[in-house]
Amino acid sequence: MSMFTSEVFQGLACQRLTLPCGDTVLVALQGAHVLSWVSQGRERLFLSPDNLWDGKSAIRGGVPVCFPQFNQRGTLPKHGFARNMVWQLDEAAQNGAAVASDDGAHMSFTLRANPETLALWSQSFVAQLRVALVPGQLTITLSVNNTEVQNDLQFTGALHTYFAVDDIDLTELRGLGAHPEWDAVLDVHGVADEVLYFDGEFDRVYSRGENASAPPLYLQDGTATLQIEQSSSWRESVVWNPGESKCASLVDMPAQGFARMLCVEAAQVFEPISIPAGGQWVGWQRLTVS
Repeated sequence: MSMFTSEVFQGLACQRLTLPCGDTVLVALQGAHVLSWVSQGRERLFLSPDNLWDGKSAIRGGVPVCFPQFNQRGTLPKHGFARNMVWQLDEAAQNGAAVASDDGAHMSFTLRANPETLALWSQSFVAQLRVALVPGQLTITLSVNNTEVQNDLQFTGALHTYFAVDDIDLTELRGLGAHPEWDAVLDVHGVADEVLYFDGEFDRVYSRGENASAPPLYLQDGTATLQIEQSSSWRESVVWNPGESKCASLVDMPAQGFARMLCVEAAQVFEPISIPAGGQWVGWQRLTVS
C-alpha cells in the first residue's frame, strides 16, 4: 500500500509519498516544490546543499514551479511568485492518505489568488500542482484556472526540473534534433543538433510545436537513462547548465554544483498562454526511468 507522510525537511513542511516498491517523492509546501524523487534506489533530482531554507527564498534544485512569469520577462519577480509562496495540500492528503490507484498514487497542492498575490498581480486564479508517482515514473501536472468573470488570464512559466547527473562532461541529451533553437548566452538562433553535449554555460530554448505531444527526450548519464516527455500545451523546452564560471557566482550553489546537474524544463517562454474567463489550462512533464 502506498504511504503518505508529513515531515519537516530543512525546516520546511513537506509531504512524502512512498510506493511499496520503494520509489518516493518529497514535496515542500513552499512552492509545491518537488525536492526529491528516488526511483530504483537512486536520487533522480539535483538539490543544492547551499540553499538558504528560510521559507521565503527560491529553492535551488528539484522542480521549481515558475508561474506566472518565466525568468525576468515581465514586471514580476524573477520566475514569478508561485515558487516562494505556501501552497495548500488537498483535502484527501490532509486526511492522511494519498490518492491511490492500482499502480501508483498522487497528491495535489493548490495556490489561490490572495492579498499577497494580488499585490503583485491583479489576477484572480486557482493553480493546482498534481504530483503522480508510479514505479519508475513521475508525472508533474500544472493546472491553471482563470476565475475572472470577464478578463483573459495570460502567463508564462515552466516546470524548471533539475536532474541529478554524475558528471556533466559525460552527460548527453537526445531528441531535440532539428528543432528551432535560441542560444540565450550568445543570443543567436539556429537548429538543434540531435545530441547535445555540455561544456561551459549552456542556456537554450527549443520550440516544440503545439499540435501534438512533443517526442520524448532522453537524458543519458553514464549508464543511466531518463525519458523526458511534456504535453504540447508547453510550447518550448529549456535546457540549462550554468557552467563553472557562472556557478561560482551563485550564492545558493556550491562551486562545483554545475557538474552534478542539468535542467530540462517544460516551458512557455516567448508567447504567453491565454486562458479565457472561466477557462482552464493544463500542462505536464513526465519523467520515466528507462
